[in-house]
Amino acid sequence: MTAATAVPAQAQKTSANDRFKKSFRSRFWGSMILATVAHFAVLQYSPELTAEDFSLSAVELAAIELPPEIEIPPPPQQIARPATPIISEVEVSEDITIAPTTFETNPVSALPPPPAEIVVEEDISAAPTFTPFTVGPTLLNRNQVANAMVESYPETLRQAGIGGIVRVYFFVNQEGEVQDFRIHDSSGFEELDLAALAVADVYRFSPAMNRDKVVPVWVSLPIEFQVR
Repeated sequence: MTAATAVPAQAQKTSANDRFKKSFRSRFWGSMILATVAHFAVLQYSPELTAEDFSLSAVELAAIELPPEIEIPPPPQQIARPATPIISEVEVSEDITIAPTTFETNPVSALPPPPAEIVVEEDISAAPTFTPFTVGPTLLNRNQVANAMVESYPETLRQAGIGGIVRVYFFVNQEGEVQDFRIHDSSGFEELDLAALAVADVYRFSPAMNRDKVVPVWVSLPIEFQVR
């Protein structure tokens, strides 16, 4: 076979793309006809839509007369309008001047004394309250307090292994003496609370200081009972 006869044989072979292009027209019109038939069938056999009757109804409101024992309050009074400012017609002379104040006309020796400072002493011992201080009271007899705790620890709670923390308010005066004490937070056991109050009477403190002044204070300290 020669080259001249081979070219027509290759030209007879068509690709898939060419075959698709040739069949495009028939595919397109076939799809359009099928879509038209489907839409016509849907519109033809779909149920008919109807509008439901919609109406409005009005309910008449009736006035109710209140019984005579119900008193209707009077309407509020009208708020008074603010007064209109009036411009004064008094003329002030521009020649008025204030004389200068000097020590020659007002000597220091002739000035009135400053008002005396009134100091009101507040009694804070009645109930626990906030008391400012810069240096708090310090416990001085720790060993004595520890021995008192051992003696006051309820034996029944000790044998049962029950302990707890009781927070107690102390009122410490200027001499460091405990003048008052009371329960701040309970331990949950009345016996431990009573034992803590018995120990609180043994506490001795150094006085509290507010800057350079000795002051009475309320402090809250924990008293812990534990089995060792």
